[in-house]
Amino acid sequence: GDYLVTIEEKSKATFLRAYVNWRCMSAGSSRVCVRMVGHKMEESYSENLKEQMSVVEMPLSDPPLCISCCPVNGDLLVGCKNKLVMFCLKYLVINQNLTLLDFERSLILHIDNLNPAHIAITTELDVLILKLVQQSADGTEQCALGVNTLEKPVDGGSSTHTLQLELDEFIVCQKPMELLGEESKLCEIPITLESTELPTEDTKHFQVQYLLFRRFTPDQSPFGFCEETKLHSVQLLPVYQTAHEETENKRELLSLFCFFSLPHVGYLYAIGKSVELISTYQYSEKSEQAVLTPQFLHVITSENLQCFTVRCSAAAARDEDPYIDTTVKACPPVALDVCTLRMQLFIGPRAICHFKNHIILLTKADMEDITERRKPTRKMLSRKADSTKSRTNSESEPGWNLYIINTVSTVQLYREMVDYSRTYENVKTESCIHLLSEAHLLVRAAIMDPSFLKSDEKEELLRAFRESCAFLGDCYSRFDTKDYHLALPYYRMSGLTMTEVLKRLVSEGDEIQTYERGFIFYLTHSINEDLNEELSKESANKVLQIFYLADPVQLPCILCSPCMRNVCPLTAVKYLQKVEKIMPSVVLTLTKAFMALKMGDLMMYEREMDSYKETILACGFIGQPKLLRQRKEGIVVPTEFAVHLKEMQPGLLVAATVALHENSKIELEEADTFFKMLCSNSENTIPQLLVDFWEALLVVCSNEEILQELLLRVTSQYVWRISKHQLPETKPLKTTEDLVS
Repeated sequence: GDYLVTIEEKSKATFLRAYVNWRCMSAGSSRVCVRMVGHKMEESYSENLKEQMSVVEMPLSDPPLCISCCPVNGDLLVGCKNKLVMFCLKYLVINQNLTLLDFERSLILHIDNLNPAHIAITTELDVLILKLVQQSADGTEQCALGVNTLEKPVDGGSSTHTLQLELDEFIVCQKPMELLGEESKLCEIPITLESTELPTEDTKHFQVQYLLFRRFTPDQSPFGFCEETKLHSVQLLPVYQTAHEETENKRELLSLFCFFSLPHVGYLYAIGKSVELISTYQYSEKSEQAVLTPQFLHVITSENLQCFTVRCSAAAARDEDPYIDTTVKACPPVALDVCTLRMQLFIGPRAICHFKNHIILLTKADMEDITERRKPTRKMLSRKADSTKSRTNSESEPGWNLYIINTVSTVQLYREMVDYSRTYENVKTESCIHLLSEAHLLVRAAIMDPSFLKSDEKEELLRAFRESCAFLGDCYSRFDTKDYHLALPYYRMSGLTMTEVLKRLVSEGDEIQTYERGFIFYLTHSINEDLNEELSKESANKVLQIFYLADPVQLPCILCSPCMRNVCPLTAVKYLQKVEKIMPSVVLTLTKAFMALKMGDLMMYEREMDSYKETILACGFIGQPKLLRQRKEGIVVPTEFAVHLKEMQPGLLVAATVALHENSKIELEEADTFFKMLCSNSENTIPQLLVDFWEALLVVCSNEEILQELLLRVTSQYVWRISKHQLPETKPLKTTEDLVS
């Protein structure tokens, strides 16, 4: 909603007011209307009064202490002494040209001992995160969308669990505690809901779900004495589904994160599908306040504005895409260490907030006051003293400054991080991967922003995303790292072809390089996945050399890939002969025979095929089925080897196909397509070689379901031939006597 809410104090009375339609004041209009929340406006408002600002008075039974506006649906949460009051934002349509904002007090949460949607509440040392679950009419639960945060001043009264000692020498505190998910109910903080809506058919009924409770104890930190240990800057940050053209005007909540901080350390939790701590921030000096964004954490200290990286986009990406962390897609881990990006000096920072690409910083240039804050005096941790702190008149104090700091554009900061990562490139350390991962997450967060589709940097961000994937692929290919397998998904996400990757990683010329596991892993998977890309002769020969040096056992598999169609067969035979001297096998022999066919050397082909008996050769195809059939755009295509066997050794071809089927290397339907394409028959014509395959499979198959299917096919073919007086186009491999026996 486009409104401004204030807590105002006048004549020792505290008021909660909302300023609606306030932009007309900046346009020069001086009209102001004051009304009570929920006031019926249809009668008092007219067309000529729509250009006036409205002040909405929101009376409460207890003085308001703090407020929070929901960034998802605009609802307002007000914190009082021992309760929270929720006002729902409403849009009142007066007529076609006039829509007004109003509020309705819908719910009161009575909270004891701890002094919608998701609500985060903190006291000095305790954090409680709740979720309001809406019950529909049929009794099923629905999540109430919305997030609110409150830093709640603590009641000055005595606690039932803690003995309040008025002694300067002692501080009594409870033991630290962290309760996640269902366990957070054990915090023993009862919460009562009081609905204030008029009961109707559409009345919403809520239940409270506990998500997180954490209690800290004062500690002796390097930044001050233990009585100064207090929580600050509690914040709930929503992250939305990545925007697409069809959902441009819709924002769907994807993930939710909660941040809160002690003076010396900050904590970031994911509270979506599960509740878990994802990052801890150690500050170099005592923090005063912090603000979290999807890309950064901004923290102010007594003299600095610090900027840290965050892991929100990494966690949200995994909530959005189930294929993250597979061979298809990748994303830097949520557990990646955070780092400091920038640190800027300011005199006396007091408050900070964030709006779009701007940081708003309030400072007070009072050196004496800063000195006092840097040298804290020891005092008793008194809840009563904190709640009755005297207020000074800020208007009469000199030295206040308001800064609006424009954050560096995502693309520019990405370029800076990539340039800096190159200082580690030759060292091949994890630091290079870390920096590039930070740059990748920075761009990913910008792409997930709902305003991405309308951004002027849209094309630049997409280009930077693909480029960052390519850089990470390079790192995992070149470096000896345990996560070498990530080279494959990052290269896939980059959109680079195999030829382009080879140019990035392989030096020109005949010099021998050392190739790391990541590069070999990428090449192996890419070549074995029947890509439509065909490598040039030079690239294919280079790949052949790489595998001969790195993993010679893979040579038959590599040479049978459609990508390697242009490889020099003579060079391939030379490498295969070298490998055969060390590790002879029937698969190597068959691969050499395949290369001999490509060269047109039939003498060499026959020599290789005569090296083993036909039954052994048939089984040899099980080790490398691509010698007979390959896939092109998802269709099984016979190889030159299969075409030659069809003409010269059809029995071996049928026996090899039967062996492939029995070892689950080819399905029955695939075999049908294979033989039909091999014999150049139409879809409805059954070639004799396919019938030979069915007959041979009938002899060895043990699967009853497949046997019945084969018998039906063979019988149907026999009946068709008899009825049509149709003879086979080729001589059957088995005679009638063979089939009878």
